[in-house]
This record gives sequence, C-alpha cells and structure tokens, in this order.
Amino acid sequence: MTMSAVDARRRREDTPDTAADFARLATLPAGPEREELSEKLVTAWLPMAHRLAGRFRNRGENLEDLQQVAALGLVKAVDRYDPAHGERFEPFAIPTIVGELKRHFRDHTWDVRVPRRVQELRNKVRLGIRELSLTNGDRSPTVAELAAHTRLSEEDVLAGMEALDSFRALSLDAQMGTRGGEEGPALADRLGEREPGYDTVVAREAVKPHLAGLPERERRILHMRFFRDMTQSSIAEQLGISQMHVSRLLSRTCDRVRRRVEDSPADRELVHA
Repeated sequence: MTMSAVDARRRREDTPDTAADFARLATLPAGPEREELSEKLVTAWLPMAHRLAGRFRNRGENLEDLQQVAALGLVKAVDRYDPAHGERFEPFAIPTIVGELKRHFRDHTWDVRVPRRVQELRNKVRLGIRELSLTNGDRSPTVAELAAHTRLSEEDVLAGMEALDSFRALSLDAQMGTRGGEEGPALADRLGEREPGYDTVVAREAVKPHLAGLPERERRILHMRFFRDMTQSSIAEQLGISQMHVSRLLSRTCDRVRRRVEDSPADRELVHA
C-alpha cells in the first residue's frame, strides 16, 4: 500500500460522519444534554486533532502536550461550528486547531518573550537549515545559502539564527561545568551586582566643577549640609539666619547646580552613562 493510500485511509478514519449530531447540537439549549453531545463530537473528531498535533512534534515540544492543545482547539471548533452556514466541519475545524497549536508555540514555549517577527524568522531559518541539510550532507549551510533558500536578507537570517539559541532560558541555578570532579559554581554566582556607590561618585564628579562658581555662603551651606551632615536648624544657628532662609538657599542652590549639569553635554553624558 502506498503512502498516499495510507494517508487517505487515515483521513477517512479520523473524519467521521457527524452531520446529524451537529444539526441536533445546533438546536439544543445550554445544559447537560448539549454538553454530553458536545463531548461525543469531540471524542469522534479527536483522532483528527491528534493527527494535526503530530505535524508539530519535531519542534521541541512533548507530543502529549501538543495533543492536549489540539484537543482544546477542537473543543472551540465544536462549540463555534454552525452547520447552517453550509461548510463541512473538517475544513472549519482544521484552521482553528492549527491556529491553537501555532499560538501555543508563539506564546507558551518561549521562556523569554520575543517579537513575533523574530519568532517567524527563527521558524523560517530552522526550516531552511533542515531542508538544505538534505542536500548538503553534514555541512551546515552558510548564511548566504540560507538567505537565498528562504528569500530572506542575510541580516534577517542572522537574526533568526540568534533566535535559534533563545528558545529556552538558562536557569540561574544551572551549574557552570565541574571542577575537580565536583559541581562548579552556579550561573547566579558569576553575575555582577550594581554598586550603588558608583552613582554617588559619578554625581559628585558631575557637580564638582559647578560648585566653584557658587557664592561663598552657598558653597558653605552645601558643605555643611551634604558633607558634614548637619541639620538645617544647626546650619541656621551657626550662620545666624533663620532655618526657613537656609531651606530656601539649599533649594535654590541645588536647582542651580542641577540645571548647570543638565546644560553641560559632558556632564549629562557622565550622569546617564
């Protein structure tokens, strides 16, 4: 028996004649009887859903998981199908089931969410590599060969190839090799941490040249407040002015220095580096 004959027989086996059941389903109101008939129809068409799921089995997902996704699409198709429109159930259900499978790969199998365009590039590049490997033997196709085969630009091919390695994220608890027969440190142990003191150093270097141009009293107030950590009332008492006056001077001086830093391209680049 030829493969086409086998496929034809398989299609007959998983495309049962359920027109009468669908016609009856359309007349039933919501309730136990409708639910029971819906389950009967889902069971009857489940082989077709499993066959469609099998088309996606070589994409890194467990077949049983894909069959569950296909079954969910089948349930939606049974629920939405209206025989009054004249279309047979099979051509109506297939796009629904396949669409559910594709959404599963798009939305649930990427540990890191990436743009849909990048996912599509990955799929095209992956398929191109598979097809070219049939003619190239063990040799991996070049970027130029993939671009010509997939009709993508070489830049898009490179983006798709990068996405091939981005399908799964590496756990921070993953062991990075072994040392002396023992497990090496975890990936998290090799990640650096942001040092908050660096921001303070950068901020001080940015404002330092602008402090020299301030009046003596304002420089003195800033020094007492931010370098000697004196309170506003202590500063007022030492200078013989009111605390309210100290507060206004601090606010005005800080605003002036901030504007000077923001207006200076070099300082602005330093702060936002």
